[in-house]
Amino acid sequence: MTAQTKSNPGNYFEDFSIGMELVHATPQTVTEGDIALYRALTGNRYAQYSSAEFARAAGLPGLAIDPIHAFHVVFGKSVPDISLNAVANLGYADGRIRRPIMPGDTLNTVSEVIGMKENSNKRTGVVWVRTRGFNQNGIEVMSFVRWVMVNKWEEDSAVPPAHIPDLPEAVPGSELEGFAPMEDWDFALAGSPYGYEDYEIGEKINHVDGMTVEEAEHQIATRLYQNTAKVHFDAHGQKSSRFGKRLIYGGVVISIARSLAFNGLANAGQVLAINGGTHASPLFAGDTIYAWSEVLDKADLSDKAGALRLRLVAVKDQDPGAFAYKTGDGKYADGVLLDFDYWASIPKLSGR
Repeated sequence: MTAQTKSNPGNYFEDFSIGMELVHATPQTVTEGDIALYRALTGNRYAQYSSAEFARAAGLPGLAIDPIHAFHVVFGKSVPDISLNAVANLGYADGRIRRPIMPGDTLNTVSEVIGMKENSNKRTGVVWVRTRGFNQNGIEVMSFVRWVMVNKWEEDSAVPPAHIPDLPEAVPGSELEGFAPMEDWDFALAGSPYGYEDYEIGEKINHVDGMTVEEAEHQIATRLYQNTAKVHFDAHGQKSSRFGKRLIYGGVVISIARSLAFNGLANAGQVLAINGGTHASPLFAGDTIYAWSEVLDKADLSDKAGALRLRLVAVKDQDPGAFAYKTGDGKYADGVLLDFDYWASIPKLSGR
């Protein structure tokens, strides 16, 4: 077990237990300044996160925080307690965005350990947590499950029997919540003429554009979410790591890939749920991110809005139009960075 110290060395695998609740430090009030900085770092162009007037016309209370931006903030709060000693963040599931997050809201984070499994090498283990984000009124604004590979303190230490949680493949379309009514959606100002009816299940969309990630940018982005993971900041400490240098935070990849998805999905900016996600390979400063999407499913939300279930795939330094994904043996193809499965609301053309 970890030695006693006034500083926080982070939890190792042995420090976790099933049912353990972790109340994470440092609530964060999100502001319009955060929105501007997030936009500067990711290239976010979705209209409801760029224009207060557009957002109000679409049914939001005003200029809103992008749900993925808020997800990173809630996630970042959990890092010192869950993944400070992580080898890698492995995946996400059952993520639900329950209501819009607005400038002035203060986000607090609480996690519960719902699964543990020691790895066969006896040096690491996987920990599953369900993390919840609350606003200043104690109202839950989002929740998600993630699992992370964590180092053990001692290789031969005793650990509890494995317990792997049963997680849904996807959030059912009938359970999506928190979406804007989209009653007065201006397709021209949003940047695309395409609505719910224009997308077909199985359709693939090449988002064409690329974005090179520089060292300073990913450092600032990760600091914006107050994510303290050593692998992203400590260049000296990472000299002895597998890659010999810092990794770019996977959340940066998610946000940039989704910003690139504007070109082809400009009207599908509001994320409602995160069904799953895999960081398939690492990204380093100087690499260029490209992205493509596949429509996996559709769901009817109201007479004005529907939802698309989308697979967002990010690749590095290659043509996204090749739609690189998995090889015949089920492994991710070379250069695939991210496989991200989510629901997003989109206005309908009918009734306009």
